[in-house]
Amino acid sequence: MDLTASGASVATTTKAVPRGMTAASFVLGGTVLSLTGLTWDIQWHNDVGPDTFFTLPHLLLYSGSAFSGIASLVVVLVTTAAQRSGKAVDPMVGGRAVAVLGRAFAAPVGYLISGIGAASFLLYGLWDQWWHGLYGFDATIASPPHIGLLLSITITMVGAVMVFAVARSRTWGLASALVSLAVLLTFSTVTAIGLSEIDAGPVNTVTVGLSFLCVLIVVMGARLLDRPGGALGVALAVAVLQGVFWWFSPWATEAYANAIGLPMRDYVDGVPALPALMPMSLPLVAVLVEGLLALGRRDGRSLRVFGLVAGAIGGLLVAAAAPVQNNWLYGNGFPPTAGIVGTAVAGLVFGALGGLLGVRFGGMLRHLAPVREGR
Repeated sequence: MDLTASGASVATTTKAVPRGMTAASFVLGGTVLSLTGLTWDIQWHNDVGPDTFFTLPHLLLYSGSAFSGIASLVVVLVTTAAQRSGKAVDPMVGGRAVAVLGRAFAAPVGYLISGIGAASFLLYGLWDQWWHGLYGFDATIASPPHIGLLLSITITMVGAVMVFAVARSRTWGLASALVSLAVLLTFSTVTAIGLSEIDAGPVNTVTVGLSFLCVLIVVMGARLLDRPGGALGVALAVAVLQGVFWWFSPWATEAYANAIGLPMRDYVDGVPALPALMPMSLPLVAVLVEGLLALGRRDGRSLRVFGLVAGAIGGLLVAAAAPVQNNWLYGNGFPPTAGIVGTAVAGLVFGALGGLLGVRFGGMLRHLAPVREGR
């Protein structure tokens, strides 16, 4: 059936199917659980070491993906049933419904993406179990099943961003969209660790990857809101997550180790692994992005140009500050200048790309909404 072009007109003929933010909250809550489980798991590997497939951090990680996947599946089934019974489906719920498997199902696009990510996570989880059974224990991010698991959760998080971006005209939708972007950014810092396998001489590839991802997602937040506050909202939400995990990761690791009778390693330094990796320069980058994009909107110029410039400077700041932050936190003194310069230049280049893509992707998120907008 044809979907109504305006969310307002749909609301006059039928109730949203399914209603409001209930299912969306389960998707977002699942991504937060997955992020929490991963933060805990990384700290566990650093401070304790041995684990099995069914440790508490792993179970938290898996349950988060299950929550998101089940919520997405419920929305798809309810939407399919509604369309088959001739009811209109409110496109404000996760975006317009698209046909899946030859029109066997009708899936709101945001929930479709989050559901695909959760389903692929299950497949990679089975592969990871087989991998550990064949090769034994490993604690590397860069194993094939681990990369697949991380990318699957990332896809689910992208779906969550899409779901809330559709409903950004509502306060809960806008706030949750920015939080979803912050969760995506925080989780992406772990995915970037996989870049450590690339040898680029004095250039720190993980830091360059972080620069690209940070700029990309912060600019997406600014473009999604398209008025002051989007970039800062994402950066402040990331700072809150960083603060919570700074306390939670070491505490949960030690408490769990004591509960199951495993000793902590002798060289535990007390610095939480994932929170320490998250750039503390992000609020400064967000202010820069806010200023340059506001200038672009006021002058009526192309936002892509200002996004590119903001991305280049932001990428430079993140890449230059990250080595200093890392060495300061771990008490290693000032890092070698050659490494900072090379990494900063690479951060500038990839940051420019991230800024350009952030404007483009943020615009795409805006177009998910059913109501036509001026920009």
